[in-house]
Amino acid sequence: MSLLRHLYYDLKPYLPSPVRLAMRRQLAARIDATSRDIWPIKRGTATAPENWPGWPGQKKFAVILTHDVESEKGLNRCLELAKEEEALGFRSSFNFIPEGTYRTPPELRQELIRRGFEIGVHDLHHDGKLYRSHSDFLDSAEKINRYIKEWNATGFRSGFMHHNLDWAHALDIDYDMSTFDTDPFEPQPEGADTIFPFWVPAPRAASGSSKRSGYLELPYTLTQDSTLFLLLNQPDISTWTEKLDWIAQHGGMALINIHPDYINYENGRNGREYPLSFYLDFLKYIRDRYQNQYWAALPRDAANYCREFKPVKPAVSRKKVCMLSYSFYERDNRVMRYAEALVNRGDSVDVIALESESGGKKHEVMNGVNVHRIQKRLKNEKSKAAYLTRLVRFLAASSLTITRNHLLKRYDVLHIHNVPDFLVFAAWLPKLMGARVLLDIHDILPEFFASKFKASSSDFYVQQLEKIEHVSCSFANHVIISNHLWLDTITRRSVPENKCSVVLNHVDQEVFYPRPRTRKDDKVIAIFPGGLQSHQGLDIAIRAFKKVVAQFPNAEFHIYGDGNMKGDWTELSRELGLDKHVYFFPPLPIHEIAEKMANADIGLVPKRADSFGNEAYSTKIMEFMSQGIPVVASRTKIDSYYFNDSVLAFFESGNHDDLASKIISVLQQPEYREKLIVNGKKYVALNNWSIRKQEYFDIVDASGLEPIRRTQVALDGDSINKPAAELFSVN
Repeated sequence: MSLLRHLYYDLKPYLPSPVRLAMRRQLAARIDATSRDIWPIKRGTATAPENWPGWPGQKKFAVILTHDVESEKGLNRCLELAKEEEALGFRSSFNFIPEGTYRTPPELRQELIRRGFEIGVHDLHHDGKLYRSHSDFLDSAEKINRYIKEWNATGFRSGFMHHNLDWAHALDIDYDMSTFDTDPFEPQPEGADTIFPFWVPAPRAASGSSKRSGYLELPYTLTQDSTLFLLLNQPDISTWTEKLDWIAQHGGMALINIHPDYINYENGRNGREYPLSFYLDFLKYIRDRYQNQYWAALPRDAANYCREFKPVKPAVSRKKVCMLSYSFYERDNRVMRYAEALVNRGDSVDVIALESESGGKKHEVMNGVNVHRIQKRLKNEKSKAAYLTRLVRFLAASSLTITRNHLLKRYDVLHIHNVPDFLVFAAWLPKLMGARVLLDIHDILPEFFASKFKASSSDFYVQQLEKIEHVSCSFANHVIISNHLWLDTITRRSVPENKCSVVLNHVDQEVFYPRPRTRKDDKVIAIFPGGLQSHQGLDIAIRAFKKVVAQFPNAEFHIYGDGNMKGDWTELSRELGLDKHVYFFPPLPIHEIAEKMANADIGLVPKRADSFGNEAYSTKIMEFMSQGIPVVASRTKIDSYYFNDSVLAFFESGNHDDLASKIISVLQQPEYREKLIVNGKKYVALNNWSIRKQEYFDIVDASGLEPIRRTQVALDGDSINKPAAELFSVN
């Protein structure tokens, strides 16, 4: 325990209660402002212990109610609180202080036990000094053990959530509840990092230890009432309900600690009490929302159940990772997928990205990811100089941000996303100080630039970009490339093959899970979400739609995105008389795009088979498949490499007549349409991010330069990196 904490607990009896509360509130406000990425939800804590069998009765999750009684006032409220819980169908554990400011009547303990509640021991004196020294703790443990035996208790919780799990073996307990999954407001803020019970085995020949082989640790996973309502002054129970929903989703243990001392039974609220209705409404929320889905257990029940298989707490990764991307984070599937995967396994992730033209927050926490937005961008570049100027400004700004953050946090890994390649040099200081730098090539830049500005391979700028690619790859510790065709190109001209890995844009089923169709009109809707650049070929699709509308007068083409071709393509739609059939919408966050896809009838990927579009892998294809809609796509080199006619309806690239014909065939032939849908779903089941993300973890965690080049899997389980005709049969 730190000297500052020692001093606080020595002075605590002499500090007036209002002064202590004011100090704690000020501190809590500062902690709250800087801890949103780890509280109230820390996503790396949801991994179940190895061989976890689930909860009894195949219940979805467990609910455990506990109470720490800290004063005479709280003691006098216990029986009334128990009756309120009992009326709602719950039972709980009441933890009493043996030698505190009150004495617990045996009659109260007996009455609670008679009603089906549990009694536990709460510290010894509750003065913050229990773990001050090992010798003092062992002396206190002898007294605590006497109360454990006298009260017929099996569990313990220390005051102020102080804990030393090794020392606690001196207690004759089946379980301890002195930890939490994540709670930066506690005096010992380091959490157990799990929402599951875990076994604490007894050390060999531990001095003063009991003869037990170990005990179960039951961390609380729902924030204490005193923190929410007295320190943070929250107006409602939304923090509880949101965390409960997350725990239920991951099958964990919802363990809460309520203090009768702080409950106002007349439903009033003041600086030291909150309304009883808050707690009762939370119990009703559990009962009504999750009826028959949860195991309502006492702590001793959970300990007895878990003792049979002694769950081992999963290891949690704690890397500090910074990602840099010249993109809008909330629309960038690839960056978001990486960042959330790392956070969900326990890493800390900062993302430095663009600020949208409409403004918004400069910093926010999104699903546990710290997102920093440092520069606005309008996608209206018409010249090479304008495009390059904005990139250089972003490099300078991001370099300053990374340098400042690294001096504070010391990143372990910097994951830099192109475009452009030279953004990797923003990580110069972390690289010098030993951090691992990854360059992720989403788009192969010389070809992308040539396509965007219609330049030849001999163009001065294109040649310079090839040199920049080479230098950038040399600077990085490892290079991630987004498809196998570009791997061959880049390893020929810029980087050794043993320094590269391929990570495809696999669909993230956490976002693109199957959604129900909610649209009920009789329209036929085709959809395209993405950048509006020339290589995307939207003009081809718009021209094709002229013929589609002739066959399906109720057809509409919904386009979501921005880019330098938006004005030209909007004008093309007007010229073709498609104003009431082709609609341009602003880009949407990927969660909203998934909803739009689920309500569409067909997905279009009309890329041009030019030098860039011919080899640019389209994430949209598998996203469409995940939502159960058929896909019509250009027969590019890259898509022919990974797919064939059993999962996609291919059309001749650049041929709007052929595209129209394929769209009409899919819409008019139910059996053909259904075959594409079924095979697409099977393909996604074999190649989604949930299955493939370990490849990325291996790259982040690697200490050497070994390549990791796993491949797509076909429907028969074989590698997709064979000619497609060998892998699929078209019925």
